[in-house]
Amino acid sequence: MSVPMHARAPLPGLAWGSYPERREAPLVRWPWSRAPYRRQVAAVRAALEGWRALDASAFETRLRSLRAAIGRDGLTPQRIVEALAVAAEGARRGLGLDPYDTQLHAALIMLDNRLAEMATGEGKTLAAALAASVGALAGTPVHVLTANDYLVERDATGLAPLYQCLGLHAGHVTGTMDEATRRKAYAAPICYVTARELVFDYLRDGQRRGFARGDLQRRVMARAAGDAVQPLLRGLCMAVVDEADSLLIDEAMMPLILSRQVRDLGARAFLWQAWSLSGEMSDLDYRVDESTKQVRLTEAGRARLGARVAALGGRWRSPRLREEMLTLALTARHVYRRDVNYLIRDGQVEIIDEITGRAAPGRVWSRGLHGLVELKEGCRPSPATETLAQITFQRFFPRYHRLCGMSGTLREARGELREIYGLDVVCIPSRLPASRKSLPSRLYRARQALWDAVASRVADVRRTGRPVLVGTSSVADSESLSARLAAAGIAHRVLNARFDEDEAAIVACAGAPGQVTVATNMAGRGTDIPLGAGVVEAGGLHVMCCQFNASRRIDRQLEGRCARQGDPGSVERWISLDLPRVADVPLLALLVQRRGTVTDGEVGLGARTLRVLLGWYQWRQARQERRVRRGLLQADREWERGLSFGGPGE
Repeated sequence: MSVPMHARAPLPGLAWGSYPERREAPLVRWPWSRAPYRRQVAAVRAALEGWRALDASAFETRLRSLRAAIGRDGLTPQRIVEALAVAAEGARRGLGLDPYDTQLHAALIMLDNRLAEMATGEGKTLAAALAASVGALAGTPVHVLTANDYLVERDATGLAPLYQCLGLHAGHVTGTMDEATRRKAYAAPICYVTARELVFDYLRDGQRRGFARGDLQRRVMARAAGDAVQPLLRGLCMAVVDEADSLLIDEAMMPLILSRQVRDLGARAFLWQAWSLSGEMSDLDYRVDESTKQVRLTEAGRARLGARVAALGGRWRSPRLREEMLTLALTARHVYRRDVNYLIRDGQVEIIDEITGRAAPGRVWSRGLHGLVELKEGCRPSPATETLAQITFQRFFPRYHRLCGMSGTLREARGELREIYGLDVVCIPSRLPASRKSLPSRLYRARQALWDAVASRVADVRRTGRPVLVGTSSVADSESLSARLAAAGIAHRVLNARFDEDEAAIVACAGAPGQVTVATNMAGRGTDIPLGAGVVEAGGLHVMCCQFNASRRIDRQLEGRCARQGDPGSVERWISLDLPRVADVPLLALLVQRRGTVTDGEVGLGARTLRVLLGWYQWRQARQERRVRRGLLQADREWERGLSFGGPGE
C-alpha cells in the first residue's frame, strides 16, 4: 500500500491567453558569495536616503519613472537596488517599519532566485513583502505562499498599506472562495495563497486546457474550448515561498489529487465488505509497520482471505484488488488513530496535517481509505470520487520562472534543494546575538510519568513569572497533558487542530507572564509569540519539547518560538519511550534495559547519550526520506517523458 493521497473537488469551468510556466528543469546555480549582497544592502541604504527626502507628490512621480525604467531595462542589479529602496520606504510610510539590514539582505537573496535562511523572529514576513513588491513593480505576477488561510488573510490585509504606497495591491485566496473571487485575487499584482489552494487551482486550469504546456498544444486547445471561459491563474511567473523547507522537502511527495464525485453504489458495498473482513483477521494474518503506515498480509492472511471471499464474487475475484482493499481496511482499523491522524468535527472526518498539526477540511484520503475511516467512526459516508489530475510539489514548483523563498530551517536540506529545485541556500546571520539556553534532555518510561513530570516542571517555571509553551505530538497527547495540568490546578490553554479557529487569540496571549500553552506542531511555523510586560526580565519564554520528530528541522522550528530578536529564552526536551518514533531509535531500548536506572519514572540514561542517539536516528531518517523523494521524482519524470500529446503527466 502506498502513502495515502489527498484530494480536492474541482471548480466548474474557464478562455485562454498566455499562461507562462517553465518547461525545462531549473539550472543549478553557481556557489554564492556574501560579499555582493552586503554591497547591495549598502547601495539600498544609500538610495533610500533619496526617497526619504521626497514628499508624497514627488515620491509618486519618481515611482512612475522607476517603473517605466524597469519596464525598459528589466530587473538589472541597479534597478533591483532602486526598487528595493522604494519598497523599504513604502514599508516606513505605510507600516511605520524601517526594514533591518537582515531583511534587505533576505529580499536581495530571494530576488536572486535563491532561498534565505533567517532565524525565527527575524522578520521574514516583511522580507517576503519587499521581494514581492520588487517583482510586482517589474510587472511580474507574484504568488506569496504561506502556511495557512489565517496567515494568508493576515498578511495580505496587514501589508496592504505598504503595497498602496507603491501603487500596488494584494489579493488573497482562501479555501472558502468561489471561482470569480479567486480569479480576481490572482489578477492582483501580488496574491497571497496557500500552496495547496494554488496547486489545485493550477490543476483546474490544466484540466480545462488539456494539460497542454506547449504553444501549439495550447492554441489547439484554446480553439477547441472557445473564448467563453478564462483561467484562474495568470501562469507561474514568480513565487515567494514562506517556510520553504516544509513545502519543498517535508511535503514534497504528497500527491495532490483533483477529483470529482461519481455515483458508485457498488463501491460503498465493497468498502463495507472490506471493513467486515478486516475485523475477522487475527494478529497472525498481517504485519503492521507504524513508521510507514503500511500493513502487509502474511501467507496465512492471504490464504484466509482467499477462502473467505470465494463466495463473494464481483471485485473480490481479483487477488490484487482484494488484497489492496483489505490492507487499506486493516490500516484504517489499526494504524490511523482518532485525534492523532484525524479528528471528528460536525460528524465528519477531518485529516490532521502531520507537518503543521492543523486540520485540513476538504482533503480526503484516496483509494477508499477515507471511506473506511468513516465506517470505523460511524460517520456519514462521503460520495465516491474519481481522479481527474494529480501532481506533487516536487513537480509543481520547478515550473515557476522565478522561484525563491525563506525559512528558519534550511541548511540541513541545502543539497537536496539544489539538486531538485536548482535553489541555493544562503544563511543570514541574526541581527542580534542569540541568547537561547538549551537545557539537558530527559527520558521517561511512559507518557503518564512524563506528563506528571511536565506538570511539575511547568508549575515551577510559571512561578517565576515566565510563560511556558509545551509542544506535543498529537491532539490526543495535548489533551492528555491538558487533563493532567487541570488536575494539578494549573491554568493553561490548548492549541491544536480542534481549536485552530482560535489560533490567533491563543498565540496573542501565549507570552503573557505565567501563561501556559500546550500545542501541537501548529505553534511551530508562522507563529510569533509576543512577550508580555516583565517576561524578558524574568528570563523569557520557556519551551518544552515533548515530542520526537523525524526531522531535526521541525525540532528547530519549535525551539525557535523562544529567544527571538535577542530576547532571552530556554528550551528543553522531555520525552517518553512510548511516544511515536522513540522506540524505533537504534540501541535506545537496549541501553535503557541494560544501563538505565529509573527514578520516579525517569530513565537515567545521560543527556549526552540520549542526544547522540536521537540525533543519529534523525540523520538516518533524513537520508532515507531523501532517497525516497529522489526515487519518486525520477519515476515521475520517466513517466512524464513516456507521454506524448497528453502533456506533463497530470
